[in-house]
Amino acid sequence: MTRGTRWLLVGVAAVLSLVAASCGESTSVTVYKKGEYQGKKDADAWAGEPFKGDKAAWEKAIKARNDGQNEYSRVVAN
Repeated sequence: MTRGTRWLLVGVAAVLSLVAASCGESTSVTVYKKGEYQGKKDADAWAGEPFKGDKAAWEKAIKARNDGQNEYSRVVAN
């Protein structure tokens, strides 16, 4: 084995070890602490502009959307 080939193999081994080390899961960011979510609280789905906080109207719209996507009820109704 020549000297250049040996350095090439050492370089490839070093790069592969760095790549393998970077594939692990990072533990520096803790999202859950003592079983509770520590992140930003999301707004309720019905709090936006179309429903203005009316949860019942949001649920009715979701039900209508789901019914429209149900192939069985669409075929039977026609």
